[in-house]
Amino acid sequence: MGLLYLLFAISTLHMTALATTSPSNNIHTYENYIKTSCNSTTYPALCYKSLSPYAFNIKENPHHLRKTALSRTLKAARNASFTVKRLSRQMAGLTPRLEAAVIKDCIVTMENSLDELKQSLNAMKHLNESNEEVQLENIKTWVSAALIDEHTCMDGFEEGGWVSAAVKNKIRNSVVKIAWLTSNALCLINNLKH
Repeated sequence: MGLLYLLFAISTLHMTALATTSPSNNIHTYENYIKTSCNSTTYPALCYKSLSPYAFNIKENPHHLRKTALSRTLKAARNASFTVKRLSRQMAGLTPRLEAAVIKDCIVTMENSLDELKQSLNAMKHLNESNEEVQLENIKTWVSAALIDEHTCMDGFEEGGWVSAAVKNKIRNSVVKIAWLTSNALCLINNLKH
């Protein structure tokens, strides 16, 4: 009887231990970590929405959080750049010269932004203790430059009124989201402890 009781007690303890470390408990912990981290960003709701699907990869790791934020931003920037280029090709020959010049400038600044985000993500992937402080400063500089490029693209559509409202809105909708994601990534890089 004593042996049966002992086996029952051990199995109950084992089941309790499994329940307290189940993936569903972990996901809530990881999502809370992301939510808390995103509260320090400029656009917390967008931050959480873009990062929470990766909670199991991020866990409670600041490095994974920053890397994922940069990765998601880079992907969105590629999509926006593609949208601007596609729109430019569709409008070739139909667009007034000044409108075409503004779109071309936007394409150039978006390409610059993409390059800076790629450099940032590459540096983030290769961080180690011996170079972390210097590399984080480089990453901050590149992400800041990417954000400036994104704003420069949008500024071109605000100045002079040379671009039709329809074109401006299509491009602006794409670029604004990237600028917000970039701003959030920069906040996470600046605010999280190493």
